[in-house]
Amino acid sequence: MLKKLFAAAIIGISSLFTANAQKAELAVSYGAYTQMDATDMKDGWNHVNTAWGALNVGLNFRVTPKIWIGPSYTFSSTSTKGGPESSHIAYHAVMFNGRYHYYRNSIVTLYAKLGLGVEFSYMQPRHDDNYTKAYCAFQIVPVGAEVGLSRQWAMFAEAGFGAQGLFQFGFKCRF
Repeated sequence: MLKKLFAAAIIGISSLFTANAQKAELAVSYGAYTQMDATDMKDGWNHVNTAWGALNVGLNFRVTPKIWIGPSYTFSSTSTKGGPESSHIAYHAVMFNGRYHYYRNSIVTLYAKLGLGVEFSYMQPRHDDNYTKAYCAFQIVPVGAEVGLSRQWAMFAEAGFGAQGLFQFGFKCRF
């Protein structure tokens, strides 16, 4: 009952903010050194290589001139060190993000971002059945910078920590 009430409250609040949204943007980025590498989101597997980074896609809606909110999806993967027992892990993170613009001029916007959600580690052992483990995913970005390339396009870079990466860079398209 409590879960249903919580879900209904989230949907209601989200629809309220979305109804007031004046703009939307699609963000695509690459992030290096993720939360999955820094913490044990690999079910205790030994000899796991460092992942190649993360690909991130997010859809953000402007709620006020300084606040943007929206969902994001992150994908990353890794494997255990080679040999006949080599196995693979695929990381899938889904988060809800909030961004606050604290400085803006005609070219650059500085912002902070916070994301919270769930990360699914899809474990693929070489000689056993595949299975999935779920973990808490987050992203904390105290410093993000966005540079407008045109009215619709911008590039951005972020320094923070979480599932999307320690350092993240990419492009945004507003519509």
